[in-house]
Amino acid sequence: MRARGVLAALTAAVLLGGVSACGSTGDPGGDGNPHSFAELKYWGFAEWDRWAKRHDFRNPAVAGVWSAETMDQAPPQQPAPAPDSSSSASTPAAPSPVAGEPSASGAPSTTSAPPAVAAQPVPRPYTSYPASGKVFMTAPNGGTGQCSATVVADPANPGRSNLVWTAAHCVHEGKGGDWYKNLVFVPAYNSSGAASDHQRAKLAEVAPLGQWWADRVITSPLWTTEGTRGGDAANQYDFAVIKVRGPEGESRSLEEVIGTAVPVWFDAPREQLAIQAWGYPAVAPFDGQELERCDSGRPGSRSFDAARPSMLVIGCTMTAGASGGGWFADGPDGRQRLVSNTSIGTQAHTALNGPYLEGVARQALDYISRK
Repeated sequence: MRARGVLAALTAAVLLGGVSACGSTGDPGGDGNPHSFAELKYWGFAEWDRWAKRHDFRNPAVAGVWSAETMDQAPPQQPAPAPDSSSSASTPAAPSPVAGEPSASGAPSTTSAPPAVAAQPVPRPYTSYPASGKVFMTAPNGGTGQCSATVVADPANPGRSNLVWTAAHCVHEGKGGDWYKNLVFVPAYNSSGAASDHQRAKLAEVAPLGQWWADRVITSPLWTTEGTRGGDAANQYDFAVIKVRGPEGESRSLEEVIGTAVPVWFDAPREQLAIQAWGYPAVAPFDGQELERCDSGRPGSRSFDAARPSMLVIGCTMTAGASGGGWFADGPDGRQRLVSNTSIGTQAHTALNGPYLEGVARQALDYISRK
């Protein structure tokens, strides 16, 4: 989700919000982008690799960028409400409008809209649930931001994952923009509550498991070429995977340090899901220092473009800052799996929407895992 201000009063709404032949890999403009959504579905490792190399991500670690105070003050990545759309305050990214408003592809189609579900605080310490945490970033032209994120299992490195799942708008500005900088993941952020109510705290208290800097990032080219200030078809692919490296002197993987990583469940049967959404909402009545969850049950659906997989929609009162937070459901083996992430929401703070993770998301994870 996004915000229209950096260290300014935040009145954000909810966010959270023709193909070539099969296998064709056209390269319009020499930028590695697909000709169309339909073509992207057939991409393999070589196409993802070409795209990543032509959209280079660089994120050198800079000591002291993220102090406890700086992280506390970073505004959430979430759109502002429509009445404030003319605000000139700086922001780390162009905000998207509230889901449910008309977009360039027409009014969204929504079915089975669920009732609102009140977010509940997750019991401390958060180190008991260390797969959940926060991502912090700075924009190319200035301004800071924060999102939620989840440590996910690495298919190529079982037991040694360094992969973190979040929303695309938490790592890239979208159409015409660039990657965010100083991108860092903090698992179990504010586990002890030392920074609750914006109290002054030590870095070790808010980042008990360290700060993990991003080495690589992959997201859908549909976000980087189409993502705008409006909730639209690009949000149907609003996901990203970050590969991180440990703090200086740490030779173990992120999964080894925190003790867990959540498998991703692609093509999960919508009608069989009972979803729990987790995140760090940061707009009132929340303050961004508390991990919250919504036990939302079976999802509905929302689509801005019928040609693309429709988004999942759940009842939940979490606000800006929860963007990128994991949506979980029990898999066939009874183990909890990640099935989506928070992307956009509603101005009334009653629902969240997340991308449906299918073949394109699977290919993105496979690519960054193999790299």
